Amino acid sequence: MIRTTFALVAALALAAPALADDNASLSLGSPAPLSDVKMKSVDGKEYTLASTAGKKGTLVVFTCNTCPWAQAWQTRVAAIGNEAVRRGFGVVAINANDPAVNAGDDFAAMVARAKKLGLKFPYLVDASSDVARAFGATRTPEAYLFDAQGKLVYHGTVDDNGRDAGAVKEHWLQDAVFAVAAGHAVPTAETKAMGCSIKFRVKS
Repeated sequence: MIRTTFALVAALALAAPALADDNASLSLGSPAPLSDVKMKSVDGKEYTLASTAGKKGTLVVFTCNTCPWAQAWQTRVAAIGNEAVRRGFGVVAINANDPAVNAGDDFAAMVARAKKLGLKFPYLVDASSDVARAFGATRTPEAYLFDAQGKLVYHGTVDDNGRDAGAVKEHWLQDAVFAVAAGHAVPTAETKAMGCSIKFRVKS
C-alpha cells in the first residue's frame, strides 16, 4: 500500500508543471551561474556559490522538503554530500520551491530537515528561484557537479533507483564525485533528472 501511494504521488508530482518558463539546462563545461548571489542557510548565515567552492570542486543539489522523490533520495544525497565535503568539495543544497505552494517547504522545515539528515553543508533558500532558473533546474532532486576549474562535469539524477537504495546499480552522482576527487574523467557526465517539478516563486 505504501509503495502504491508513493508511486501515485510521485507520478502526479512528475506530471505537475513547473510554475515558470522552463530555461535550457546548463551545458556541460559551463561555470555555475549567479555565483555571487547571497542565499540564507539553515545555520542563519548567508552564502554564495563562489564562497562555498572547494579545492576539488563544487556540488550543487536542488531539492526541497516535501517532494516524495526528494525524500526518497534524501539520505543518499546527505551521505554523498557529506563525503564530498570530506574529499575537498564545496557542497550546497538549494531549495527554490515557493512555500506559498506548500507550507512544508518553509525555512523552519528546512532547518528541521537539515538537522535530521545531519547535513555537513549549507542548505540554502533560493528566495527568488532565480538561481534555479539560471541553472535551468526543473526537478527535485537535481544535481550539478563542477570540477576544480569551475566547469560543469556532471548533471542529472542521483542514481538509478529512487525507491530502493538497496537495488541501486548505477551510482551516477557518487561515481562522478569520486572520479573528480581522484582527478579522473566522470564516467557518465549526464543523466535525466527525475523528481517533482520545482515550484518556482512567481516573478514580481
